[in-house]
Amino acid sequence: MTDAADKPAHSIPVYQAEDFSVVNGANLGDPISFAAELDLDDMYELHIGARQNRLSVGPGEGDTLVIAQDTRLGRAGAKVHLDSCLTIMSGTGQTSELLVLVEVDAAGDVEQIYILPLAQLTPRIGYALVGIDTEGTRQKFAEVACVSFSRGTHITMASGTQTRIEDLRVGDAVLTRDDGAQKIRWIGHSTVRAVGEFAPIRIRAGTLHNENDLLVSPDHRLFIYQRSDELGAGRHEVLVRARHLVNGDTVVQEGGGFVEYYQVLFDTHQIIYAEGIAAETLLLDTRTRAAVPQDLGEKLSHSLLGQPAKAHLGFEVSEHLLKHPDAAKLLKRASTR
Repeated sequence: MTDAADKPAHSIPVYQAEDFSVVNGANLGDPISFAAELDLDDMYELHIGARQNRLSVGPGEGDTLVIAQDTRLGRAGAKVHLDSCLTIMSGTGQTSELLVLVEVDAAGDVEQIYILPLAQLTPRIGYALVGIDTEGTRQKFAEVACVSFSRGTHITMASGTQTRIEDLRVGDAVLTRDDGAQKIRWIGHSTVRAVGEFAPIRIRAGTLHNENDLLVSPDHRLFIYQRSDELGAGRHEVLVRARHLVNGDTVVQEGGGFVEYYQVLFDTHQIIYAEGIAAETLLLDTRTRAAVPQDLGEKLSHSLLGQPAKAHLGFEVSEHLLKHPDAAKLLKRASTR
């Protein structure tokens, strides 16, 4: 596979353990911890004023995860273990899940514990711990890490026709930017709550020359060719994350209800055309492999060993270059002149 340094980091919105502690139960007063230290039926509350921060995680050596350089929490380079998936229940009987991630130092000792809620947590609401799963954590995390298109997205086929993503089938030939017609190897499908940082990004029609709205996962990366280097990136071809383009007008984060997400996998990481916008497909690595059937994941991982990284993997634009009142408008202008 490609070297870990060539692979993009994935930013996840987490709370620190101290933000979510026991208000009633065996571990009264203690913050959330790893599975071995937890007791079912303990009641937790999110502290008032607690805020999610971005933990940037990338693939390390072998099957490990490490904290990336652009993180806002944790120590860059430290290993992160996916400890458990917890099920919590509010007083109204609604259940939700959160993932526990453990950062360790060079000696393997715990430095910090983080929680990644898969639904919005609200202060002053009691959440009873009703389930502890240490087996399915990696798969749950993979679902979060996968870049995804929403139901209804039109994908450009090798023939030039437009097909809704939910109508694609394994074996269909899709037009790719770098390798022409390529056959789909796997299609994933999941339905998630569109809340908080997990809410999809809507890029309204015309924003980036797209005929229809494009709705994608927040960390989905879009490929833009700048005829003039308006961003000051030092190159014409750039990858930008959808969430970095949010401007409250033509690009918005759309929360509420549920969103159906689809993931598309090819033999190699590709750039395809969704509603006319060049966008990346699923990148198979340590974070996402568990979302794919095991036999296919192992087969593709083995076939990718030793293959050079595609040039576009290194084209991602850092967030600070997109600190502009309307980065999407800037990129649209840059692509036409």
